[in-house]
Amino acid sequence: MALTYAAFFIISSFFDGEARQTISYTEFARQVNGGNVKDIYATGLSIQGDLKKAQPIPGDKQRDTFTKFSTVVPVFANQEQIFQQLSQQNVTIQAEPADGQRGTFWNLVLSLLPILLLAGVWIWLMRRAGSMMGGGGGGLGGIGRNRAAKPVESGKVRVNFSDVAGIDEVENELIEIVDYLKEPGKYRRLGAKLPKGVLLTGPPGTGKTLLARAVAGEASVPFFSASASEFIEMIVGVGASRVRELFDEARKVAPSIVFIDEIDAIGRTRGASTIGGHDEREQTLNQVLTEMDGFTGNEGVIVIAATNRPEVLDAALLRPGRFDRNIVVAPPDQQGRVAILRVHTRGVPLSPAVQIPVIAKSTPGMTGADLANLVNEAALLAARRGHNAVSPADFADALEKLQLGTARAIVMPEEERTRTAYHEAGHALLGMLLPGADPVRKISIIPRGRALGVTLSTPEDDRYAYDERYLRGRITGALGGMAAEQVVFGIVTTGAENDLEQVTSIARGMVGRWGMSPLIGPLTILPTEGPPQAASATLASVDDEARRIVDECYADAQRLISDNRHRLEGIVAALLDQETLDEADAYAAAGLTRD
Repeated sequence: MALTYAAFFIISSFFDGEARQTISYTEFARQVNGGNVKDIYATGLSIQGDLKKAQPIPGDKQRDTFTKFSTVVPVFANQEQIFQQLSQQNVTIQAEPADGQRGTFWNLVLSLLPILLLAGVWIWLMRRAGSMMGGGGGGLGGIGRNRAAKPVESGKVRVNFSDVAGIDEVENELIEIVDYLKEPGKYRRLGAKLPKGVLLTGPPGTGKTLLARAVAGEASVPFFSASASEFIEMIVGVGASRVRELFDEARKVAPSIVFIDEIDAIGRTRGASTIGGHDEREQTLNQVLTEMDGFTGNEGVIVIAATNRPEVLDAALLRPGRFDRNIVVAPPDQQGRVAILRVHTRGVPLSPAVQIPVIAKSTPGMTGADLANLVNEAALLAARRGHNAVSPADFADALEKLQLGTARAIVMPEEERTRTAYHEAGHALLGMLLPGADPVRKISIIPRGRALGVTLSTPEDDRYAYDERYLRGRITGALGGMAAEQVVFGIVTTGAENDLEQVTSIARGMVGRWGMSPLIGPLTILPTEGPPQAASATLASVDDEARRIVDECYADAQRLISDNRHRLEGIVAALLDQETLDEADAYAAAGLTRD
């Protein structure tokens, strides 16, 4: 009732037109003695109330009146006498204890309220941080919960070896493991043991994860899948705990398969410089090593791991007894690309004019992921154009988009357009003239991506090793655009930036990695990983030798451009007229024929 009455006074103070007049306690006592008080509400020593009859405001010259008042009772006042008088006059009295007079419970609640609010905010922030880090319960902010400790349901794995093509030698080794899991007795009677680990290495997009999924689809055993980054947390020891939990779960349902993707996230060489979480990563790696061949043993659990950086892995991880098999998953050759394209075009309606071998021949160096993307892009183009089936033109345009980039609709000044034509014509002409160079497939001065023009050259057949003459030809051809600008205009532009990056990389590789410099000799000075392995004087010699090679190639480029100026002008004229030239038109414009 007291709270209701208090709420009434508070609300009425907002909506009443008359303000509450503050009066002295003496004036309040006078009104009580005169029987003019209607009701009061007291909070501790503070009193608010209403008068029966309006009274003039004390000291106000305009003689304004008031009926609503508030006052404060002095601590020395005789409150009992006032209470008796009010009771005798039937005045309604409502009261509430002051803050200091409230019960102990409410005082405790009010004192703890700020702490409880801070604790609630902290818990919310930690839960939010845990969800952002991959946690979802279990431990502080989700830290310590292992999401990878449950096998992938067989119904969710829809990939098998029939979906893997172009890498038959890799598939054969994994089929043997699947067969061992299905019929272990056939191997055990001959003393063969189940491999503990299989490491799949190769460039991105070559099908390492797809192979692991195919193993899960073929083998009727539990399959655990995890990314190595899921084991790393900010608290040291959590990753090792997650590894233990994962292998414990796998042992319970053995024989089983554990797949760890991007294992280099935890398997880097110990002692190497890493960014953040060094102790946590090292402890996690140690736990993986212990689980694979420690004292407890791991009978029936096969670990399949994938990485595209095998050179950074710790030697203890690679030795036999842990990863018994190291399988390289390389980009497919031409026959492999044919098989991969046939897999990815199973559900795609193709025009009768589409020839898969022709498409495979025009895609050297492409991985399985690249080819899948090519098929999808061609299908998207066909749908956009309203075709009932994917045509060769759709594949050609999709391949051009992937190799050259998406065309940009910008209008270049005629002077810049002409200079771009000379730049690209320089690249193309040297590609046609240099012996052993990759054939020129297409030239375009239509801006694509960050480039104002593009020249595409691809080899006739797949190549796996390159000699010095070929690499020098690559450098010379890459400098063709810059040389053409220098010969024709007497200046160079920023358009050669990407060309120079390519030239520098090849020249330094020839000197510091592939032993193609007589001064440096057959030494590896610039490894693919880690700092240079040489003294400062040797590094200076590497730079000098790289510069010498580039200078010689640039001189050759300028000479060939000058000697064949009429061929250059023919290509430029055709480019300015048509903007894009295919292989036949490019060679015809230069007055040359393909050998």
